[in-house]
Amino acid sequence: MLNTRRKIASALGASEADLHRRLLEAIDTGIEPVLVDAGPVMETTVRAPIDVAKLLPVPTWFEKESGPYISAGIVIAKDPVTGARNVSIARMLVLGGDRLMAGIAPNHHLSQLMYKAHALGRNLEIAIVIGNHPAVLVASQLYLSLGFDELTVAGSLLAQPIELVRCKTVDLEVPAHAEIVLEATLHADEEVNEGLVSEFHGFYMRYGPGQLVRVTSVSHRAQPIYQAISLGYEPEHVLLGGEAIAAGLCRALRAVVPNVAAVAVTEGGMGRFHAVVSIHRPRPGEGKRVALLAFGQVSILKMVTVVDSDIDVHDPRQVEWSIAARMRADEDVLVIPGVKADRCDPSSENGTLAKLALIATSRPGDANDETRVFAKAPDAILKRVKETFGTNSIPKEASDAR
Repeated sequence: MLNTRRKIASALGASEADLHRRLLEAIDTGIEPVLVDAGPVMETTVRAPIDVAKLLPVPTWFEKESGPYISAGIVIAKDPVTGARNVSIARMLVLGGDRLMAGIAPNHHLSQLMYKAHALGRNLEIAIVIGNHPAVLVASQLYLSLGFDELTVAGSLLAQPIELVRCKTVDLEVPAHAEIVLEATLHADEEVNEGLVSEFHGFYMRYGPGQLVRVTSVSHRAQPIYQAISLGYEPEHVLLGGEAIAAGLCRALRAVVPNVAAVAVTEGGMGRFHAVVSIHRPRPGEGKRVALLAFGQVSILKMVTVVDSDIDVHDPRQVEWSIAARMRADEDVLVIPGVKADRCDPSSENGTLAKLALIATSRPGDANDETRVFAKAPDAILKRVKETFGTNSIPKEASDAR
């Protein structure tokens, strides 16, 4: 459903060119959700005994995985101390009956909340929501600080508050217009061995045990639609994460370097590992500084390419042109060896790897060097062609007027 940037943008009422800006604005201008008395997601409710595998058509994705996975389940939880809402996605392996296994990285906010609840002597209440608006899916993937309610971002993307309805067996609220909700508890002290599991890079990983989930109630629309996200190295899986990570990273970089123009976390880089950052009128050394800041902000990144703001960070051809035209390998390649790797990186060795920064920006003197000005037809001619034949008749490089 969301396997291209164009489809994601369209679902959010934006153009592809405007998607990045819309996400950034939505983070800063969130709209608080509102509580309503009833919603379609609560039209039908199933209580114990519950058999998730019989209720939902959960697919098994790959031959070496140990069972079927819920892949588009938005997990809603609350901080057991502050009550602040957290929204994320965790893979859920269906074990049988009312039992699931949650695969959660140790550094994720959901894991922190689980252990916080465990320290208080209780299990963490969660709601697994299936069949969400794309605004909720994208917002759930943002890299924001713990305590930041991602549903406020979803509301801003929709230009109206997300309507929430109370759950029946846990103290949580869920999107009223979703399709299905599984109310459950997440158990820090009960582990389940997962076996091999596919990851976004297309390989299998062996993470060890995950956490037990016990489902207490299942509610759904009268005729629910089961939604799934294609797993592994599939565009939908890659893009949903990549677009959200890029928006959060751009916001964080601008807080330190205000002239950061845009960020892309590339599809080819699996929506996690490779970023392209553009800077408006970069000063000497600023490209390297931005690259190092990016590595510090998003630990999973392993390559950052920095370009000028005249380059479209989402156009691989323009990015490669900038590397070819502006990068000097002896000065502009930065290799950082022996960095702690993310646990999901298939190329790490003994838990570490090298990170790479390519600084493909212009130099301050280029603006005054007539040989460094991009060659194009006269503006008057380009204007006449555009008026006569349309924008698509002008090469991208000429229309950008580098």
